[in-house]
Amino acid sequence: MFSLLRLRALCPSGPVFSKRASRPLYIRSASSAFSTSSRSSSSPSSPTSSPRPLPSTPTNAPHRNPSSTSLPPYSLSRPYSSTSAPAMADERPTGLKATSGIELLTLNTPNGFKVSILLEELKDAYGTQYTWQSIDISKGIQKEPWFTALNPNGRIPVIVDHDRNKLAVFEGAAILNYLVRSFDTENKFSFNPVTEPDQVAIAESWIAWQHGGVGPMQGQANHFVHFAADKEDFYAAQRYVGETERLYGVLNTHLADRDFVAGAGRGKYSIADISILGWAQALHISGVDKSHFPHVFTWLDRCIARPATARGLAIPKPAFYANPDAEFLEKYKSRLEFVEEAKKKFDYKFQTP
Repeated sequence: MFSLLRLRALCPSGPVFSKRASRPLYIRSASSAFSTSSRSSSSPSSPTSSPRPLPSTPTNAPHRNPSSTSLPPYSLSRPYSSTSAPAMADERPTGLKATSGIELLTLNTPNGFKVSILLEELKDAYGTQYTWQSIDISKGIQKEPWFTALNPNGRIPVIVDHDRNKLAVFEGAAILNYLVRSFDTENKFSFNPVTEPDQVAIAESWIAWQHGGVGPMQGQANHFVHFAADKEDFYAAQRYVGETERLYGVLNTHLADRDFVAGAGRGKYSIADISILGWAQALHISGVDKSHFPHVFTWLDRCIARPATARGLAIPKPAFYANPDAEFLEKYKSRLEFVEEAKKKFDYKFQTP
């Protein structure tokens, strides 16, 4: 059954309160650096410059053998995917559970999926193992002392590197950067700063674009289209939906003759794509006119066709917007009518950039 709490992770940066909920909405990951290289020799746990593979530490039992995934295309007429998720443990997290390797604290949100996607890709490419725990933000677990000791901002995702003195890394872009620097030894999902410095800069630019633009603007669009529906704020709705459309128009133009966001020629799949994927998967419930973005949906299909990426989008479980229920879809129709009315009131016209 549809619940507004399920939309919290799609909402804006900064605490926003509503008459219907006493807790602040989920805050997006902030911008952070991007780099590509093996783990530095300065690492306290690495005496040499060779990156160390993660040991085969125990992982969540269901995660060892994730369920098969069926993914219909993100076409303009059928925009939803159906995924099967690994089962989750029922226990409420009260602290870290692993003793070695990478431990991920996450939720099924656009920002949480960034990290689980990359970790699944690293697992397929290098055999990298990790442990994850689901953090239910509606229960305030991310505000508990054990969690804020890892991330003072009290938000997911967070990773802890147990093999590096329990080093905690938070914010999506910083985590992506850390993981490829540490484990992507062949630059399969990143770019070599020595041989591909231009592509490093290009990928870095798009990751910053996502953090500074898509995340906050689409989050605000989701808030005013869904969570603040009772306020009927026409100006805010057309403002943030319009800016979301402008941003995805930029991406759509960029992808017109490319397969992936960064990389020479038609590009290669990298953390530049991964940083955007979770938000793009939610685009069809953000009040936008999907007809403007055919190249974005084609790119989204291409990325999600990767088995590891599809698995990452099901950890800890698929997002509700991947396959919305009938109650949500019925309500969404009325919200689209509201957005169209808002656009007319302020004479909004789609344009990009």
